[in-house]
Amino acid sequence: MQRPVTRREFLAGAAAAALASGSGVCSVAPARLNNASAPAIAQELEEFDYGEVELTGGPLKQQYDRIHSAYLGLENDRLLRVYREGAGLPAPGAPMGGWYGRNGFVPGHALGQYVSGLARIGRTTGDAACHAKVQALVEGFSLTLGKGNRVFAAPNAKNLWPCYILDKHLIGLIDAFRLSRVELARALIPRVFAGALPYLPARGRDRIGRKNPPYDETYVLPENLFLAYELTGEQILLQRAQAYLLDREFFDPLARGDDVLPGRHAYSHVIALSSAGKARLVLGEEKYLHTMRNAWNLLRTDQQYATGGWGPNELLIEPGKGMLYASLFSTHDHFETPCGSYAAIKLARYLLCATGDARYGDGLERVAYNGLLAAKDPDGQGDYFYYSSYNAQARKGYYPQRWPCCSGTLVQGVADYVKDIYFRSADGIAVILYAPSRVRWRQGGAWVVLEQKTLYPLQGAVQLTVACRRPVAFTLQLRTPSWARSVPQVRVNGRVVPRTVRRGFATLARTWTDGDVVELEWPLRLRCEPIDDLHPHTAAVLRGPLVYVERNPKAAPVRGSSPLDMGKLQPVAQASALLAAGSRTFAPFFQIRDETYTMYFDQA
Repeated sequence: MQRPVTRREFLAGAAAAALASGSGVCSVAPARLNNASAPAIAQELEEFDYGEVELTGGPLKQQYDRIHSAYLGLENDRLLRVYREGAGLPAPGAPMGGWYGRNGFVPGHALGQYVSGLARIGRTTGDAACHAKVQALVEGFSLTLGKGNRVFAAPNAKNLWPCYILDKHLIGLIDAFRLSRVELARALIPRVFAGALPYLPARGRDRIGRKNPPYDETYVLPENLFLAYELTGEQILLQRAQAYLLDREFFDPLARGDDVLPGRHAYSHVIALSSAGKARLVLGEEKYLHTMRNAWNLLRTDQQYATGGWGPNELLIEPGKGMLYASLFSTHDHFETPCGSYAAIKLARYLLCATGDARYGDGLERVAYNGLLAAKDPDGQGDYFYYSSYNAQARKGYYPQRWPCCSGTLVQGVADYVKDIYFRSADGIAVILYAPSRVRWRQGGAWVVLEQKTLYPLQGAVQLTVACRRPVAFTLQLRTPSWARSVPQVRVNGRVVPRTVRRGFATLARTWTDGDVVELEWPLRLRCEPIDDLHPHTAAVLRGPLVYVERNPKAAPVRGSSPLDMGKLQPVAQASALLAAGSRTFAPFFQIRDETYTMYFDQA
């Protein structure tokens, strides 16, 4: 990994980050250029670009660096082999096998996602090796297309899933162009779509359950078709994006307030809401905001485990029947973690931008720290974490087949940590996640850097330092987590200052000078969260934003959970992340590696 950038270097390099925009969920300007008839949509917040935010420490950066290294280490020849074989070209490199291989479940399915994730990491870190790898993969893929634009590695495969694979190809090419400056990538977008077109349905097709035919995934394809249209101006991409929106079956009922989630595929239908978010920006239709809001409320009140995960056995459950509790004893497949986390965090970002409401940051925080961050690292041989298990004496393991779908969303989701921490507002900046990091932006004609130092989420103290070459007026918004019972005192340069609370943010509006320091501390209190309304005594333990699990627990009852007296939980030592109740030890879920663990307990 590269050495950390100093604050001075970070500020000096800020101008370079303004030269191009990334493919963030909140971008609206390109759509207005190419779709002038659509009304402009007001946004309360906007995302920062990759490269404007830097992780400087803490658990998010530790995982980010490991994923950076793991995906940079994937062999280009292996990734391209299945495409070269199909094109009749020399195909060096060992076969990938698993889902990805020539006889796999979906041959070549994740190439675009690997390219996308590497481009995002390369833009953020400035790692030239990432950009070189992105260019080599795009060029290698282009050589396999041939005159007929052969976009599928195995077009006669049993599980072709043309919409699913096209979606991955598109985001890979979009990010390769926008973030790694691979000019060829934009030129390939019309060719890739043309090659896929004979295999595509005329309209979007919904999917009920896990395997109800026809089994393909048009759910997030509209989002990336809209993005591709913005880059190319090709009207057919816009038309197909609109055709694949699940308005009648899914979005319109949700916009009316109908609960149509039960029985639907968990990941597919939540990631589809990102297509609703992008449709709102491009088409100027506010019904999609109602869709997203209502879906979010239903997910958070009826579907959610303590981690922020949902979807036992990949299905959204029927509320009010104790099905989350029952799932603790019927399956180990509780949350499709990298994929589900990616979908939930993207939805949270769309809603944050649209509303400026901090409660969506709460959901983002919960699933980021207890879902994506808690994913077991890949082993380098194609083994990837897929399901989180929330039952007694569980263990984190790998999916039975190599290179599953979660291998693609893992790198994209972790690469997007830098998108989740800070957002621009009309008058300043909003802090969503508390994590060691730096952000730079232009405010009132002046460059500003905000550096965050903290041991959060393990400790509650947060320090933010302003760097600017001249005094700058802006509003600093600090998300007040919903689990915090009150807004703590905020100090600026050691003095308590008044702050107002607006939409869940503590706000400080002032003229800032170089070296100003903001300090606050969130009280990380212990609390219980029941599994569902019918089983209020079966609960998970949380401390601040983190779910705690018992590490290497003794055997649990056959039907029921291990009893726990919450009042006996105490820190193992001062400033320790561990808790203990007698001889029982409890740790944050994200810190569990190969140990067994139990998440839910009967409250004594």
